[in-house]
Amino acid sequence: MNTENFLASERLVNAAYVRQGSQGRRAHELRLRALLEQGKCPEDGWDESTIELFLHELAIMDSNNFLGNCGVGEREGRVASGLVARRHYRLIHGIGRSGDISAVQPKAAGSSLLNKLTNSVALDIIKLAGVRTASSCFVVPMATGMSLTLCFLTLRHKRPKAKYIIWPRIDQKSCFKSMITAGFEPVVVENVLEGDELRTDLKAVEAKIQDLEADNILCVHSTTSCFAPRVPDRLEELAEICARYDIPHIVNNAYGVQSSKCMHLIQQGARRGRIDAFVQSLDKNFMVPVGGAIIAGFSDSFIQEISKMYPGRASASPSLDLLITLLTLGTKGYQQLLKERKEMFSYLSENVKKLAEAYNERLLETPHNPISLAMSLRELDKQSGTAVTQLGSMLFTRQVSGARVVPLGSQQTVSGYTFKGFMAHTNKYHCAYLNAASAIGMTKEDVDVFLKRLDKCLKALSKGKNDEKGLPALNEEVASGMEKCNLLEEDDRK
Repeated sequence: MNTENFLASERLVNAAYVRQGSQGRRAHELRLRALLEQGKCPEDGWDESTIELFLHELAIMDSNNFLGNCGVGEREGRVASGLVARRHYRLIHGIGRSGDISAVQPKAAGSSLLNKLTNSVALDIIKLAGVRTASSCFVVPMATGMSLTLCFLTLRHKRPKAKYIIWPRIDQKSCFKSMITAGFEPVVVENVLEGDELRTDLKAVEAKIQDLEADNILCVHSTTSCFAPRVPDRLEELAEICARYDIPHIVNNAYGVQSSKCMHLIQQGARRGRIDAFVQSLDKNFMVPVGGAIIAGFSDSFIQEISKMYPGRASASPSLDLLITLLTLGTKGYQQLLKERKEMFSYLSENVKKLAEAYNERLLETPHNPISLAMSLRELDKQSGTAVTQLGSMLFTRQVSGARVVPLGSQQTVSGYTFKGFMAHTNKYHCAYLNAASAIGMTKEDVDVFLKRLDKCLKALSKGKNDEKGLPALNEEVASGMEKCNLLEEDDRK
């Protein structure tokens, strides 16, 4: 409804009522105008009606939604299912063009505007979260691993002689396979044990650079967010080493946006040395479906090079999900979630420590890890060779997801590379342990239920209920599946 249509409406409805309706719409339009002019996340979240109005306005700017449009090409935004069309708000053309994921599509002005706005709002949030000097970013419809691969492939053209990537070890498959998929040879640098923490071996990193020679090294691939007892890499020192040897530096910041400490490390690393790009997951940081990431950096030209490396058009779904979510939350809403996450980490740490002491275990001292914690399982490991892994099975059958049980001595081969002590980030850690993390969106109820179920599992195992002779008892519990889970839910409520 524009001004002319409102005036025409006055012939049918009392003019005072029409003007009131016009003012109501004007309130929505002022929000849209502020977003378009500033390109920043609004301070206060929008209501759903404003967001849906905005998305419908964008959709009718795409050629597939033009009245009387005649498409004679192979890609004209045709959709067989109305349900699918509605799921995507009829934004069917995707984002980018064949040569650049950030380019504007002539026949999809609405989708192109969505893409540009999402990237702009995402950059605003990254700055708000702590990396204030970040200059450019874009949303890519791939999860963290493939997004890292895209960064490595872009660097290939800048460093044609390079074949190695220096990688301080973190036992997570996708970041390791991202280097293999890009066609490079990972040079694994083992971590050093400081107290309970596993930290970056800076001397070993520099020794590898000197041994292999800088021109043969594509980049240093470091990590912020990770499972305890590993802690974020020493980003500032690594950035200084990269600057000194003129080697690119790519940071895997998978779920680090939600941590002020991780974002501060990136900011300081860029200030003191060299960080070329940092990659973060959408689902882990913004509570949207899996399938997207943000690639950000401090050089507009390099980030643009990465976007041009993406072959073909791309799905707009991750961009759409992120924009809807950030408009819903606003900066106040997102900052509140970050504050609550930090509070939940403290609450989780305090109560896991109490529970651990009750079973003669301890909360491992990992003060440099702001998201994940670890509880020792020494006593359980002494009990039998299978008690630690049984704990993991028991938690899973009790609908506890996300907790990781790490036994001693495990070994795994990933893309031809064998890792001893896999999952522990080192060949031999000093004890088996249990991981838990306080991620964005976690509630006090989540923590309380987890602790209650963990307590019951530890109590059962400490009594020998599920030792090697008692495996049938565990198998019976697993087989009872959903019935057991329903009983647990009732018990939790009590």
